[in-house]
Amino acid sequence: MTESVPEELIETPDALPLDAWHEAHGARMVPFAGYRMPIHYEGIIAEHLWVRAHAGLFDVSHMGQLSFTGEGVVAALEALLPADIAGLAPGRMRYSLLLDEAGGILDDLMLTQRGDDVYMVVNGATKWDDIAHLREFLPDEVTLNHMDDQALLALQGPEAVDALARIAPGVEQLSFMTGGAFLVAGVEAWVSRSGYTGEDGFEISMPAVAAERVADALMREPEVKPIGLGARDSLRLEAGLPLYGHDLDPETTPVAADLGFALSKRRREAGGFPGHARIMAEREAGPALKRVGLFVEGRQPVREGALVEGGGKVTSGGFSPSLSRPIAMAYVPLAQAAPGSSVTIEQRGKRFAATVTPLPFVPHSYYRKGA
Repeated sequence: MTESVPEELIETPDALPLDAWHEAHGARMVPFAGYRMPIHYEGIIAEHLWVRAHAGLFDVSHMGQLSFTGEGVVAALEALLPADIAGLAPGRMRYSLLLDEAGGILDDLMLTQRGDDVYMVVNGATKWDDIAHLREFLPDEVTLNHMDDQALLALQGPEAVDALARIAPGVEQLSFMTGGAFLVAGVEAWVSRSGYTGEDGFEISMPAVAAERVADALMREPEVKPIGLGARDSLRLEAGLPLYGHDLDPETTPVAADLGFALSKRRREAGGFPGHARIMAEREAGPALKRVGLFVEGRQPVREGALVEGGGKVTSGGFSPSLSRPIAMAYVPLAQAAPGSSVTIEQRGKRFAATVTPLPFVPHSYYRKGA
C-alpha cells in the first residue's frame, strides 16, 4: 500500500517531523506526496539488500492516520469498504479498499479494530481526498479524527523483531496483522506487525514530537539502517504489492487487481458496499484485464506505461536487486493471465518478451504463529 504523487503535490513540500534527522544521516531529499522525504542514503540497491538480510527503518509519516469512533462506526465503515470489520477482534488488522459507486478503487488502506476506535492508515498522496470522501458519506454519529500529530515509522526485515524487542519488550508476541500498545524506548506507541516489503516487520505510530527519540533508539541497534523511498518501491514490487496510482486507480476493480482476498465471504454474500453488483459479476465471468507478474527477458527493465500486445499495459516495472533480473506488474487480457503465458511488451518502439509468473516475485516472510 504505497502511492503515486500527483504533480500538484510536489511544488511546495512540507517538512515531516524527521526532516532534519534524515539530512543528518546523509539522506538525499526529494519532494514526495507534498513532503520532503529521503529517496536514499547509501544507495537503493545496497539499502534494498540490507532490508532483505537485516532490518531497515522507513519514515512513512506522510501517510494519513485516522481514528473513527461513535455509535454504529463499524456498520458505517462497512457501507464504504468491503472488509469484514464486524468480525475483527480487538488488536486485529485487515487490508481493505475504499470503493466508489462503480466498484472502482479510490484508495487501498489498512484498518485495525482497537476496541476504543477503528484505526486506519491511508496513502499520503490521497489522504485529503479520502478524508473528504469519508466525511461526506459517514453519518453524523461517527467522528473521524485525522491524527496529524502522530508520526509513523516502519521497521522491516528478518532481524526487525530482534532490534525492536530490545527497546519495546513484548512486541515479539505479535503475529502478522495484529497490533497493540507498547512502550518503545519509553514512548507510548501503537505497534503493528505489518508492512509493505514482504518481510517480517513492524509499523510504529507515536506522537510526532517523540519520533526522533524512537528513531535514534532503533538506529543504535546493530541490525538497523535508514532506508529511503527508492528501496521501498523496489521491495514492494518484488513482494508483488500494488502501488496506488499506478497498479490501482478508480478505473480498477478489486477483481481485476487480483485482490479478491480483500472481499470477505460475509461481505461478498451480504453485499452492502459500493460496486457490489459489478464486482460479483466480475468474479463470476472474469475481468477483461487482470493484474499479473511478469519476468522480462534480457537486462533492460520495462516501465509503467509500456503496452502489452493484445491489450493491457505495464503498471510497475524495474530491476529486481534480489533476483538480478527485470520484473514488472501489468494488466493483461484474461486469456493471457495464466502463469507461463507468453506476452510481448512494446516500449519506445522496442519489443520485449515476457512470461507471466505468480506473485510475489520474492516469497513473503510474514510471521504467523503456528506456521
